[in-house]
Amino acid sequence: MRPISILMIINTMLFGLLYFLVRPLDTFILIAGGILTLMILFSYILIIKAKMGDEYLFLIISMLSSLGIIMIYRLDPEYGFRQIIWYGIGVVFYFLSYIIYRFIGNWDRYIYLYIGFGIVLFLLTLLAGVTTKGSRNWLSIGGFIFQPAEIIKLSYVFFLASYFTYPEKLKNEYYFLAIVYSHIGFLILQRDMGMAMLFYAIFISVFYVFCKDKKIFLYNLGAALLILVFGYYTMTHVQVRFEAWLNPWKDISGRGYQITQSLFAIATGGFFGTGLGLGNPDYIPEVHTDFIFSAISEEFGTFGGIAVVLLYFILIYRSFKITLTIRNTFRKVLALGITLTYSYQTFVIIGGVIKLIPLTG
Repeated sequence: MRPISILMIINTMLFGLLYFLVRPLDTFILIAGGILTLMILFSYILIIKAKMGDEYLFLIISMLSSLGIIMIYRLDPEYGFRQIIWYGIGVVFYFLSYIIYRFIGNWDRYIYLYIGFGIVLFLLTLLAGVTTKGSRNWLSIGGFIFQPAEIIKLSYVFFLASYFTYPEKLKNEYYFLAIVYSHIGFLILQRDMGMAMLFYAIFISVFYVFCKDKKIFLYNLGAALLILVFGYYTMTHVQVRFEAWLNPWKDISGRGYQITQSLFAIATGGFFGTGLGLGNPDYIPEVHTDFIFSAISEEFGTFGGIAVVLLYFILIYRSFKITLTIRNTFRKVLALGITLTYSYQTFVIIGGVIKLIPLTG
């Protein structure tokens, strides 16, 4: 059986199960499931027929998206349907960006555009941003709230790819490092330590692969320690999260409440889970965000959680494999940077909710 057929069957079964779990019966659940399933099927056919990308990457991403959407829909139908809409927007953006990238050349020449775009967005966030959970990292435009750093991540990777393709575009390596650390510095000014370390991790990994002077690499590696120490001693919310990570049981009803509820949920699920709709993941604050992995582990069990991690491993492995086949320097760095972005972000999110590392957001 083809992977797309398995995905269609799983989606149909889980949305059908959700339909019978809700009282009174809500036909819109079936409509929402049908919309998501048809979007995936249509996109898959388009990718195959028009050769617009790697079908396996698309299928893995759609599997992960479907599972996340189903869990969010089970917790909050309105929010879940919103995620289906965002999935559709993401698919449209993928096809548009594919076409634009394919037919507009010289992307490796616009290094100053990528630098300027990122800095302008950072300045807007600092001047007019919204503070949430100790970090000033959101912008509100016409009632639409978004995190600019999520967009800047893409221009940042394009900047890295442009530099390593044409390093002569900047006066010397120190100008390049100044721009990298200005991005990280803006994130520290926003008090967004998690995102700052993500930007640093992407940079240092790409720098290690393409930098010829390993001495400069080691100096930059040491900078990570300075950034972490500075962040810990200057940001109260970072100290709170670090202390909650070290011993959440000390203040189980306060600082450690979110992480302990996450651990309780994962433990409650056991190997096989409580079953869809039969757990209590809503006890976890903000469960529909980074803690959706805990909800999946509770209702689908440890094996369900392992399946999610394995899907991410396959996604990352295939992405790196594709990166190694690319000969063009710009495209190779771009593919590497994008792969590193979601690799590190996956590690940070899942590692945070299982208490492997401190929570960052």
